[in-house]
Amino acid sequence: MSAAAPERPPRLYNLIAELTYRCPLGCPYCSNPVALGDFPEALAASAWVRVCREAAALGAVHVGLTGGEPTARRDLAEIVAGAAAAGLYTHLVTAGTPVGPDGLALLREAGLRSVQLSVQDAEAAASDALAGTACFDAKRALAGATRELGLPLTLNVVLHRHNLGRVRELVALARAWGAERLELANVQLHGWALRNRAALLPTRAQLREAAAVVEAERARGASPEIVFVLADYWSDRPKPCSGGWGRRQVVVTPDGRALPCHAAAELPLEFWRVTERSLGECWADAPGMNAFRGEAWMPEPCRSCPERGRDFGGCRCQAFALTGDAARTDPACRLAPDHERVREAREAAERDGTEADDAIAWVPRRVQP
Repeated sequence: MSAAAPERPPRLYNLIAELTYRCPLGCPYCSNPVALGDFPEALAASAWVRVCREAAALGAVHVGLTGGEPTARRDLAEIVAGAAAAGLYTHLVTAGTPVGPDGLALLREAGLRSVQLSVQDAEAAASDALAGTACFDAKRALAGATRELGLPLTLNVVLHRHNLGRVRELVALARAWGAERLELANVQLHGWALRNRAALLPTRAQLREAAAVVEAERARGASPEIVFVLADYWSDRPKPCSGGWGRRQVVVTPDGRALPCHAAAELPLEFWRVTERSLGECWADAPGMNAFRGEAWMPEPCRSCPERGRDFGGCRCQAFALTGDAARTDPACRLAPDHERVREAREAAERDGTEADDAIAWVPRRVQP
């Protein structure tokens, strides 16, 4: 990969704090790295608070507290309080366990501003089967506590071939639980999800039917706001990498690596750790952070594409996962030299259909204690 002259980074808006990769759930579509053991928790609460202050100094206004399961950390309230004191809008991304209503109240008192709760399916048995543990009732209780505390609630559902047929029921669940926003995110194939692609990738017909349901539910004009994120394997157009590589957000992993997106630790690039340098240095000067900023790195057909300022050549992590070269055009793009790799996966999904679901076993995310 040829090194391009780095551009100075734009203003940082969003800090994504991956506080831990521990999680009591074993969802087969998890985007966490498959090699979870390579990311030990290296940052104490005081270090996370420093990172929040440095992010705010760089212009950030928002911090997403995520993981894994961030509420597995006993010092989460201290981190929330430090982030709030730094002036950041504190947003918790949780699976609804082990935190309970009392724990959520403590986080609200510390400065928590909103909650995103993941749900695997619209009813308990199917949701718990995907999660690998009984947790649906805990999710419902946490949703109720979130509303009682006056915190905005978002429900997030990863859609795939096993639950796409229940979008209408998922919308009804979001309304019943009082969510203000429902994110229906078709599975993005990173981490454990890529390993389980054969079991997760839906058919085109499933996606069309789900999209039609979403439009009908939106037309009703009732809450919640519904966001439907199309799977790029079926769109023929690449998605911009987190709004563009190193343009708006920084992800800090449990071991302190500062990355442009969740999956970038898998790439053969040099990223720096906030345990060794300031967040500002990691954001502005790390070789990996600068590898794909701007347009100088782009090959054809990206270099001459009129969409290059909108999609930025697509996902670098997906390009690497599918081709072994992070500088290749994202194979999700129909113009990419490697688009055949995505086409073959789609054809396999169509060929298998949904009848063989029970015969397709997935590898659950390895649960960390």
